Amino acid sequence: MKSPIIAYHQDEEHHWVAQLACGHNQHVRHNPPWTERPWVISLEGRQDKLGLLLDCVKCDRHEPLDN
Repeated sequence: MKSPIIAYHQDEEHHWVAQLACGHNQHVRHNPPWTERPWVISLEGRQDKLGLLLDCVKCDRHEPLDN
């Protein structure tokens, strides 16, 4: 299920986490992991991504299967 990003915070290991409107938090992945995405590490970049729809892994895990 897609959910918009409403805010960001850093976890205890200083990784950026997106707060989603569905109520879940999701780490902002770096792909490939050895490079940094400018939008993740800059305030302006994160603000530009507010409202972006992300696939919520937790919602997808608990979504009922279609019969």
